Amino acid sequence: QTILLTNMYKPAAEDAGAGGRGGGATSGSTVPTGRAQEHYEAFVEDVFEELDAFGEIEGVNVCDNVTDHMIGNVYVKFKEEEAAAKAVECLRGRYYDGRPILVEFSPVTDFRESTCRQYEENSCTRGGYCNFMHLKPIGRDMRKQLYGRYKARREQRDRGRDDSRDRRRSRSPSREGRKRSRSGEDDDRVNAKGMSDDARR
Repeated sequence: QTILLTNMYKPAAEDAGAGGRGGGATSGSTVPTGRAQEHYEAFVEDVFEELDAFGEIEGVNVCDNVTDHMIGNVYVKFKEEEAAAKAVECLRGRYYDGRPILVEFSPVTDFRESTCRQYEENSCTRGGYCNFMHLKPIGRDMRKQLYGRYKARREQRDRGRDDSRDRRRSRSPSREGRKRSRSGEDDDRVNAKGMSDDARR
């Protein structure tokens, strides 16, 4: 369900190393503001809009770590495995921002287990060199813009199903009407049979 886009995110110049190159505590519980965050959210939106075509996305997670094997890694979790497979197939051989996209499947599905809890609690002293994920947050408005579409689509599908049921009900006769119709058919069959019997007598 999850694909990994290795080292895909390249932070803005003023944001480089914000994951914490030094030994101070870093935080994942607050959303930064400013041009660097705008640059980051534009990137997330770009990735989301491109991959949404393959199926419903449950999460786009970008590492704020600075170690070579984690820096700029982007994890995209789809609701369905088939959507992830289609995304991997279509992204291979493509480029983003002039660099080749390195895409593969990832075994990570529960990001709560993979994320540094101290980072979430504003107390990770290992900074960007932590071996657990430091995931960059996006703002509430951007989250609503990206993921809110799925709620709207589900509501639209539900309304369509309800409308379809209503149309079927309006076209079909009532249960009482069907009972009367069957009763009438039975009476007709009895009368016809009786007339035949009378004729033979």
